[in-house]
Amino acid sequence: MTSVAGTTFGIVGPLAAFPRRLAAREVERQHGHLRSGVTRRTSHVVFGRKLLERDSEARIEERLEAECGAGRRPVSENGFLRLLGLLQAPESPSVDRQALLDQSGLSERELALLSLFDAFEHDNEPYSFRDLILARKYAGLIAGGAGWSTIARSVHRSSGPVTSLTALSLEAEGREAIYARMGERLSELDGQLLLPMDRADDAELEELFQLAEEAEAEERHEEAAALYERCLSIDPGDAVAAFNRANNLGAVGRSEEARRAYLLALKLDPSFVEAWFNLANLSKAAGRPHAARECLREAIRLDDAYEDAVYNLAALEFEAGNLAEARSWWARYLELDDRSEWARNAAKGVQFVDLQLAKRSAG
Repeated sequence: MTSVAGTTFGIVGPLAAFPRRLAAREVERQHGHLRSGVTRRTSHVVFGRKLLERDSEARIEERLEAECGAGRRPVSENGFLRLLGLLQAPESPSVDRQALLDQSGLSERELALLSLFDAFEHDNEPYSFRDLILARKYAGLIAGGAGWSTIARSVHRSSGPVTSLTALSLEAEGREAIYARMGERLSELDGQLLLPMDRADDAELEELFQLAEEAEAEERHEEAAALYERCLSIDPGDAVAAFNRANNLGAVGRSEEARRAYLLALKLDPSFVEAWFNLANLSKAAGRPHAARECLREAIRLDDAYEDAVYNLAALEFEAGNLAEARSWWARYLELDDRSEWARNAAKGVQFVDLQLAKRSAG
C-alpha cells in the first residue's frame, strides 16, 4: 500500500464502485485530502466511471489530456482503492506497457483510457498476461468499429471480474454495442453470459498457450517460460506446457529450473520421448554423462527409431571409452539413416572403433 499522507485528490465525475463520502473519510484518516473537482493543489485526479454515461469520448479525452498536461496523475477507481489499501492488488504482474502495446495492437491512447476506466485487471503497468489477452480482444473490437468507451461501459455491465471476459468471444456491432457470441447467438454482457470457471479456464488457457508459442517463436524465452508457467497454473497436468517451459528456461541458462521442468513433464507423461532426449542434453551439458546416457536409453526404449537419441548415445558411449557399445549404436544409426552428414560421421565412428579393436586384438 502506498501512503497518501499529504496527497490531494480531486474527483472528476461520479464514482460507481463506492460512495464518495466513504472515500473522503478514508483519505482523511490517512492524512490526505479529497476534494470535489480539481484545484491548483490537486496532484491526483480520480476519474469516476459514471463519466462514461455522462460525457462523450472526445470530452473525456480532452479532460484527460488537460490533467496530464497540468502535471496531475490520472487515477482509475480501482487504482484509487489500491492507493488507499482498500482493494488488494491482483496477482504479480510481469508485462510492461510497451510489451502490451506491441503484442496487442492497441494504441497508447486506447490503452491509457481503457486502463483509466478499469477495463483491465491492473490499472497501470506492469500488467498481467490476462490483461494482454483482454488487450488483444479490445484491439479486435476497436478494429471492428467499437469505441473505447463502449468497451469500458460493456466491461462494467458484466457481473463478474473483468478477467471473466477472457473466456468470451467478443464482437462489435457498430460503434455503440459489444456482444458475446454463444454459439450462433449474440448476447449483451449482462452477467448471465459468464461461463462456468472450468470453461473460462479453458478459454484463457488457449489464449495463454498461443501467446507462449508466439513468444517462444520470437525467442522471447523469459516471457515464454512465464506464460507456460501460467498455463500450468490453470492446467497442472499439461506435460507439453512443462516441456516447453523447460526448453525456454534452458535457452536463457536457467538450467536447474529447466531440469526440474523436464522432470515435471516426465512425471506427468513418462512416455514423453522428447523430454527424455532434451533432459539428456541438459544433463550432458551439466557434466552428468551417466544421467544423460540413462535418459537416452529410456528415449530409445520408448522409440527405437529415434535417430538423434541413437546417435547421441553412441557419442556418449564413445566418450566414456565404451567402444563396443558406441559401435553398436552407430551401426544402429546407420540402419535408420545412411545418407546424411550424421550418417557419414557414424560410419567413420564404426571404422575407427573397428580399427581400435583390431589393434587391441593384434596386440
